[in-house]
Amino acid sequence: MVLWRAMSPTQTLQVLRISLSALAEVLLGRLRRGAARPGWSLRTEIAATLGRKTVASSERYGIPWLRAVQESARAVSAAEKRVRFSPVDAGGVAAQWCEPEPGAAENTLLYLHGGGYVIGSVRSHREVVADLALGVNARVLAVDYRLSPEHRFPAAQDDCLTAARWLLQQGVAPHRFALAGDSAGGALCVATLMALRDAGEPQPASAFLISPWTDPLAAGGSLDRHEPFDVLTRKLLTDWIEIHAPGAARDPRLSVLNAKLDSIAPLLIHAAGAEILLDQIREFAGRARTAGVDVEFVVFDDMFHDFHLLASLLPQARTAMDEASRWLQRKLDANDSTIETGARH
Repeated sequence: MVLWRAMSPTQTLQVLRISLSALAEVLLGRLRRGAARPGWSLRTEIAATLGRKTVASSERYGIPWLRAVQESARAVSAAEKRVRFSPVDAGGVAAQWCEPEPGAAENTLLYLHGGGYVIGSVRSHREVVADLALGVNARVLAVDYRLSPEHRFPAAQDDCLTAARWLLQQGVAPHRFALAGDSAGGALCVATLMALRDAGEPQPASAFLISPWTDPLAAGGSLDRHEPFDVLTRKLLTDWIEIHAPGAARDPRLSVLNAKLDSIAPLLIHAAGAEILLDQIREFAGRARTAGVDVEFVVFDDMFHDFHLLASLLPQARTAMDEASRWLQRKLDANDSTIETGARH
């Protein structure tokens, strides 16, 4: 089932035109030269091309248009039908609980969505949240942090930290608690970990970062090399960071690549082999390791930015989400075992 109800008839026609244009571009391109990337199936190439054309169209139609499309022109996944979503006030921050079976989950995840700080919501990211809830057997608190330009930096960062502290104040044990986020949400995870560390508060057991946006003002390298294949462009990201944090993009809560990273929780970092952020994500993983952080870094060949959000559509995304769920489960279980062993001694 595809949801269209939040879009006007005009917006619906615009999305249909973009979709047909993407399909025609892919089919004609494959007739002329084969797949655009060696590892791309027809489905993968259509998904990448449609994503790129849709995001690029926001330069013409505006951010509110892209928000409406992101939330509405999407299928309801099988995972979403197996969980229950319910709104909650997380210390003054709007959020939603996602629970596979109310009251049964032992673990808690905090999910921070991506969207360049200007788009995205708990509704647009329901599939990835539901996947994690089921894969880790966890209740997931998805944060609807404030977006720019209505609420500029550091509103999003403050909301995510408030939600994390609210969970701990509700009695969530740090060793049974993990963070996860995609793109800008990955950077928000790191900023939250750093803020907890700097305040002398407990670190969660771990954090899973999907294609984290770690250096908003980076240039060259994969930002140029992979632009023909990715769903994002450097110009778009530059525009979004200027909307979110004019003159403040070097703040370590945004440019986490250059932040002080020691003493934060273990990280699982996933990057896509054809995404424009690849170089900065790889450098971030290296700097975190140098700082003494337990880091596992995985690159998925030929994939595009945030492909994890399409786990019901792409086999590579399904594999990535399953691997991430197992890693999170191992980290949570390992911490629990350590505590139990210590208690017996």
